[in-house]
Amino acid sequence: MRKALVLAGAAAVMLSFAPSAQADPVQDFLAPPRDPAAYLPTSLGDPWFDPPAGYESLQPGAVLNRRDVAVTPEASSVQLLFRSTDSKNRPIAAATTVLTPNAPWTGAGDRPVIAYNEATDSLGNQCAPSYTLPRGTNKEIDQVRILLERGYTVVVTDYQGPRQAYSAGLVSGHTVLDGLRASQSAGVAADAPIGITGYSGGAIASGWAAQLAPEYAPELNIAGVAFGGPPTDYKILQTSLNGQIGSGLFFAATVGIAREYPEMLQLSNDNGLRAALLAKDQCVDALSYSGLLLIQQQALSSVPNIFDHPISRAVVEENRMGQRKPDAPIYIYQGLQDFLIPKEGAEAVQDQWCAAGASVRLEEVPGDHSLAQTNGRPGAYDWLGQRLAGQSTAGCERVIR
Repeated sequence: MRKALVLAGAAAVMLSFAPSAQADPVQDFLAPPRDPAAYLPTSLGDPWFDPPAGYESLQPGAVLNRRDVAVTPEASSVQLLFRSTDSKNRPIAAATTVLTPNAPWTGAGDRPVIAYNEATDSLGNQCAPSYTLPRGTNKEIDQVRILLERGYTVVVTDYQGPRQAYSAGLVSGHTVLDGLRASQSAGVAADAPIGITGYSGGAIASGWAAQLAPEYAPELNIAGVAFGGPPTDYKILQTSLNGQIGSGLFFAATVGIAREYPEMLQLSNDNGLRAALLAKDQCVDALSYSGLLLIQQQALSSVPNIFDHPISRAVVEENRMGQRKPDAPIYIYQGLQDFLIPKEGAEAVQDQWCAAGASVRLEEVPGDHSLAQTNGRPGAYDWLGQRLAGQSTAGCERVIR
């Protein structure tokens, strides 16, 4: 009975946000299709995002399309469509927005560049930075402006890729790195020092870019990577988010990662597929509201123990941060009272990276997931500024504030 009430409530909430672009949404809801394409985000209908024929043979980072956009008066902005790589090493086309301050760079050397990874945490194409930035609806434009005021070029990539694969680590890291490669066509110097940063969902992209860079993009001059509140291991989130107030985001993450690993669909029952259809174009706010229903993933599953199934275990392990050593120095900040993304995840990543010889500073700051962002971000920006200015750092340290 409780399952039925929860699913009915989920349907009611999500239907209020449901897109109208499906060919036959009623029939799909009654008999959910098994075609993975049915659960991809609805196209924006903008041909600019369509890659040219044969783009697959180009190198990652190759620019496929370009257009000028207006984002903020203190910077010139250009959007680039570029060739990248998904979680299974297949070619994809992704987009990035490159913002360059109008004021000349007065520091030494080339103007630094920051890959700023917004906590997109969403499933719809209309939630991506390439859509929200030119429309004045981007929820983290204030942080972009702070970095522009410091004189940096800021590269904001749609790191979830064309499938909006929220929470998938490999595709997020690939697209961030390829967005930086593509930015060189927009005036970024090839040897410019690079900083990478993001919080929460943006920390997924930042951490994965850091650990994939030595093999995937060794030519990039990454001076430092600073991120906070990182969801590093979905085994932890199975307890902290699933069935809890964060269950809406946990469900969205499951849908997002299944877009890269469609074999996961076979583990879903019809109610799980119905929920995925209703949520497939949703942005973070609507997904957060659905957490009030305390949905448990097991109720949407077709197998006895969804988290112990070989497919689930393999996908979770492949997307666990910490297994590859980053070359660039790392700064992580984490809320001590964060019950959504517990500190054990950040601590485990620091331990694993440091054991491999990386340089990682972990700052554990007061606050839950929201407060830790406010408390930890200034220190992360200052640390990044030092790295971009050429100040070296080495070793591992854990500080409790």
